[in-house]
Amino acid sequence: KRCHENFFATRGQNDMLPMALGEVMNADGIKSLYILAPNYAAGKDVAKGVERTFKGKIAGRDFTKWGADAQLDFSAELAKAKASGADALFVFYPGRASAAIVNQLKQAETLSNMKLYSVYTIDGLSLPRFQKAGLDLVLGSRLADYWSPDLATPENKKFVEGFVAKTGRLPSNYAAAAYDLLPYLKAAIEQAGGDVSKTDAVREALRKANYKSVRGSYKLAKNHFPIDNYYALKADAVDGRWTKVLGDKVMGGRADPYTETCAMGK
Repeated sequence: KRCHENFFATRGQNDMLPMALGEVMNADGIKSLYILAPNYAAGKDVAKGVERTFKGKIAGRDFTKWGADAQLDFSAELAKAKASGADALFVFYPGRASAAIVNQLKQAETLSNMKLYSVYTIDGLSLPRFQKAGLDLVLGSRLADYWSPDLATPENKKFVEGFVAKTGRLPSNYAAAAYDLLPYLKAAIEQAGGDVSKTDAVREALRKANYKSVRGSYKLAKNHFPIDNYYALKADAVDGRWTKVLGDKVMGGRADPYTETCAMGK
């Protein structure tokens, strides 16, 4: 509801990846799910996102302490998840907490009878670290995103090849989003005649998002968040690297659930 004509985003709201992942779970035939996330705004957003689309039963949910003294011992929560009898475990633990949760999943053998789904936990930043540590339980886990290193667009191929040549590693989704920003701005300024003082013209060009994105073409919702295609992804080993592998499209053409509260007309 606090959308603004001068605010634009190139990645979706926190809910969108977990909403897509809920559709992945539905396609995978998951009937019951245990949710584990940190107790702060983003943790609640992603949990709510999964529950918006997942059609099965929520067997339980735990929100753990977050912040400067964040809880990093998940033994009690993992025991509850395992005892719940759920088909699958959904986790959202970014940053250093991702290593903690994955290590403890291995130690507790939680995944012996559960499938693992995650957002912002097993990704392009953490997978190389997990590979180095030999935490192979992440391989085969299921993810969702609008982008993957193997997404077949000319711009993405150019980006990935250039990134690998420069850094020796595959790019993350964060790197792809950052890379996408400059062509977006450049195209909008050019479409406004190259004059950034023509605010209305630049704004209108940004609304159209008419540029060569690594994700392919897309539109913006009236709140200026993107309407993307989201794909099922799997953590896997490709040519000796642990990475994300693109699967089927599971969600497309859907604006985020907050769009309806935006009063802007476009």
